[in-house]
Amino acid sequence: MTHDDATSFRVSSESFEDGQTLPPAQRGAATGAGAKDESPQLSWSGAPDGTLGYAVTVFDPDAPGRGGFWHWAVLDIPAATTSLPAGAGSRPGGHLPPGAFQLKNDGGSTGYMGAAPPKGHGPHRYIVTVHALDVAHSGLDSGAHPAKLEAKLAPHTLARASLTGIYERH
Repeated sequence: MTHDDATSFRVSSESFEDGQTLPPAQRGAATGAGAKDESPQLSWSGAPDGTLGYAVTVFDPDAPGRGGFWHWAVLDIPAATTSLPAGAGSRPGGHLPPGAFQLKNDGGSTGYMGAAPPKGHGPHRYIVTVHALDVAHSGLDSGAHPAKLEAKLAPHTLARASLTGIYERH
C-alpha cells in the first residue's frame, strides 16, 4: 500500500529545478557541447516512519515506442542515506552508498543515461523519483530490467517524492 499523501517527503536537486529544462550535464553525451550523462545531485527529507531503504529512478514517459524509457534505477539505498552527489550514477557506480547498486538502463548500459530525446519529437519529461520503502533490500539483482522494478517496489513503497526535468532537441 502506498502513502503518496505523505506530503512531508520531498526531494530536491542542486542540479536542476523542478519543471525546468535539464542542464547540459544531465543530458546525453551525444546531444552536444557540455552534455555529460551525469546523474543529478539529489537530496530528500521527511520520509515516513518505517522507511528501511530507498530506490531512485529516472523515467521518460514521452519516449517513442512502448512504455517510455528508463534512464536510471538505483536500488538498496540505505535508510540513513538522504542524498546522492551529482555523478553518483557513473558507469562504475563508485559514488553510491555501500550496498546500493544500479540496474541497466533502457540503453543497455549500467548507470545514468542522460536525456536525449529524438530531434523534433517535442519536449520530454524526465521524472526523477525517490521511493521510500519498507524493506532494506529490493529482492532484485543488477541483471533485472527496470520495467520490472515498479511491480517489485509497489507493495513496499511507503511514499514517493518526484522532480521533473524537461528537455527537447530541435
